[in-house]
Amino acid sequence: MSHSPADRSALIELVRQWHQDTTPWIPSGLGQHLGWGPRLDPGHAVLSCRHLDRVIDHAVDDLTLSVEAGMPFDSLQALLAEQGQWLPVDLPRDGNAGSIGGLVARGLAGGLRQRHLGVRDQIIGIGLLRADGVEARAGGRVVKNVAGYDLMRLLCGSWGSLALITDVTLRVQPVRPHQAALVLDGALSDLENCRAELVRSTLTPERCDWQGSVEQGLQLRIVVSSVSDTAVEEQLQRLDNLGRSHGLTSDDQPCSDPTDNGLFCSAPTWLVRVVLPPAKVFELLQSQAASALTGWSWDIAAGAGCGDGWSSGASQAFQVEALRRSVIELGGSLTVLVQPETAAIPAWLDTPARPVIEAVKRQFDPRQQLCRGRLPGVNQDTA
Repeated sequence: MSHSPADRSALIELVRQWHQDTTPWIPSGLGQHLGWGPRLDPGHAVLSCRHLDRVIDHAVDDLTLSVEAGMPFDSLQALLAEQGQWLPVDLPRDGNAGSIGGLVARGLAGGLRQRHLGVRDQIIGIGLLRADGVEARAGGRVVKNVAGYDLMRLLCGSWGSLALITDVTLRVQPVRPHQAALVLDGALSDLENCRAELVRSTLTPERCDWQGSVEQGLQLRIVVSSVSDTAVEEQLQRLDNLGRSHGLTSDDQPCSDPTDNGLFCSAPTWLVRVVLPPAKVFELLQSQAASALTGWSWDIAAGAGCGDGWSSGASQAFQVEALRRSVIELGGSLTVLVQPETAAIPAWLDTPARPVIEAVKRQFDPRQQLCRGRLPGVNQDTA
């Protein structure tokens, strides 16, 4: 059952009542991605903060914005656009942005990490509600602040397992009005050599992504932006020359928004998130495990090594498990975000820090009320 309290006071009161009754519950924003990751108990209550959607403060000149966590990400970007600003954060793969609190809780980064780092690097303050209904804050509303232990990064990527995020203060950026995309195509080894040289160069694209499929071919898609068309054209020319020096062909493409990576997927059967050292992505894409996955598409940040693979087909679970082993052998990790009902692959495996993660969980949620079965870095199959 989903609960959407009309205001902050009602939400806090409900959480305190649940704590008193030891009722398990699931923090939520707009509820669009509750099915991602480890499966949750459908009998547990879902607490949505969709009505916590106010703008608390927008310091336009200081490039900071404080909003309640239930604000839809699309509304946040529209609000910023009115002032010529934006938040450089990647959308979830299915294109459903959800709430800003949900984006922070998942903590997933994509191609925009090339230039802007991840969502956790845009947070300068955060408000939270513990499982016992006690409010707490970390950080502040200015870019430079010192506030003790960094709870902001701890909650970013916690998947609602530690607390309900109630509000966030973000560092935003001015919009660069002119942008364009360039797609480089050629042999995989030549693309990797070009990628490596691009990362070492003085070029600063908005994003540079491996895109495509192993069967039909992979490409490098690069997005550049600037305050003038002339500067964009100069960057495109340098990128074109770089590609040609490695025997690649190039194709200019229009691009109206750096957040649009051109590859959303609707209702995938499989969706996995991989994180690798950037130089190892090339090895994964040419591995036997990746080749065995027919009908899969890939979009991985070439400079950051994080991204997604997905399919609407009926891949076998053992093939995805083989892919995970290859990722681990290359020094990375793989998270299963979406899988068929018939599959039972752990969303994530145990990390070496599991004892520490569980200790933190006990401090935040001693009664284990929040998101039972979903604690990042802890494989519940071995719990």
